[in-house]
Amino acid sequence: MAKSTVQYVCSECGWNGSKWYGKCPECGQWGTVEEFHEARPVAGSKTAAPGRTSRTQSIVVSDSSRSAAKPITEIGTETVERLSTGFSEFDRVLGGGVVPGSVTLIAGEPGIGKSTLLLQTAGNVARSEAGISDSAGSGTVLYISGEESQAQVRLRASRINAVEPNLLLASTTDLSTVLGLIEQTKPALAIVDSAQTIVSQEVDGISGGSTQVREVASALIDTAKTLDIPVFLVGHVTKDGSIAGPRTLEHLVDVVCQFEGDSETALRMLRAIKNRFGPTDEVGCFDMSGEGIEEVTNPSGLFLSGGGPSSAESSPVEGTCVTFTLDGHRSLPIEVQALVTKSVLPTPRRAVNGVDPSRIAMLTAVLYRHSKLNLLANDLYVSTIAGGQAREPGSDLAIVSALASAATAKPIARTTCAIGEISLTGQVRPAPRMEYRLREAARLGFTTAVIPPLRKPVHIEGLRLIEAGTLTDALEALGIKK
Repeated sequence: MAKSTVQYVCSECGWNGSKWYGKCPECGQWGTVEEFHEARPVAGSKTAAPGRTSRTQSIVVSDSSRSAAKPITEIGTETVERLSTGFSEFDRVLGGGVVPGSVTLIAGEPGIGKSTLLLQTAGNVARSEAGISDSAGSGTVLYISGEESQAQVRLRASRINAVEPNLLLASTTDLSTVLGLIEQTKPALAIVDSAQTIVSQEVDGISGGSTQVREVASALIDTAKTLDIPVFLVGHVTKDGSIAGPRTLEHLVDVVCQFEGDSETALRMLRAIKNRFGPTDEVGCFDMSGEGIEEVTNPSGLFLSGGGPSSAESSPVEGTCVTFTLDGHRSLPIEVQALVTKSVLPTPRRAVNGVDPSRIAMLTAVLYRHSKLNLLANDLYVSTIAGGQAREPGSDLAIVSALASAATAKPIARTTCAIGEISLTGQVRPAPRMEYRLREAARLGFTTAVIPPLRKPVHIEGLRLIEAGTLTDALEALGIKK
């Protein structure tokens, strides 16, 4: 009989100990400490699916061939051929495509589109792999759902045009069956939706618990590395937005991607939180519609109203200002809108959307102290367009300019943008990678940019740069205050 040890593990932070606590001693969360049984059966005792060898036996054979230590100078540096997902945005976030044998975890809130994205990816890969059949793989794609039946997945695949002959669908929650299907079909790509619904019969614990998630992830990683098959795992998130299950789940997998977006808008963003094969500062943009998910290769116009500066319908409106933020290697224009009204409440309101609420109070105080524009007794409303995020310090100058424009009823030209961080002393400081932001501004048709003094002169063709060292100088350059 296998030796069994009992431990208690926190599902939020991963703390473990030999005693149960109602409140986790590490993170302080209540009701997150669960019983964890560490049990491992003897070799050959695992019940295998039809046509499937024992996982323990296959791992031992593979480990014997790759466990020998070699000098680093004798190890080849051949470029691994990556598998394209059919989405250039997805490939860029992954570092150029899917690496064979890698395990990628896709996490996100319920209903955000994780399953739709991966099912459409499965259809794209199956379409590109059609006709491929060799000893390395069958050219098929395996989609295993533990949440929906085969008929339900087929209906969604029809809606998003992902029906392909070599796309195999399976509906099961048993881990041994999942591993047997992967070993039988040897697909070019395997997708498991989701890790929290798969259950191993060899360990105790409820579905989605720390014990089961750890065992399921370990088994799928072993199979992926042994057979050199890339695997996508769908992960649930908790109410605070973190990935459900033990923290070790994120350490075990090769790539962790967060699929996020506002449920009220169609824009979806895919971010790489961890990536062993590429950068972690890339972001992919997608558009969610009734026909599925479409990639947005040029999202620059999503966060601007009136069609942007080059549109004939664009006219200056008081209380608006455009800035440029950085999301990974991509520079995005964000339009900040502000509304200033006389307050009838003892405590004026500060309502914001898409900006940092804590910075509004600070910027209002700086605006009063250094530019003599008193908005402390007014209700202030600040928002961005289409769910854009202007939370970085480089958006300070645009926020203050929008507030000043709304308070003085003086609009800012639509062809003018403002980029810079504002300090408590009223100085305007440069934001990181200013040249990237300015080149994107010139590409979109902006002709003037109010920026802080730069250490190194930058020349952007078609863009007039106005350097302002203080907040007062910046407002004067924008035509708001004389």
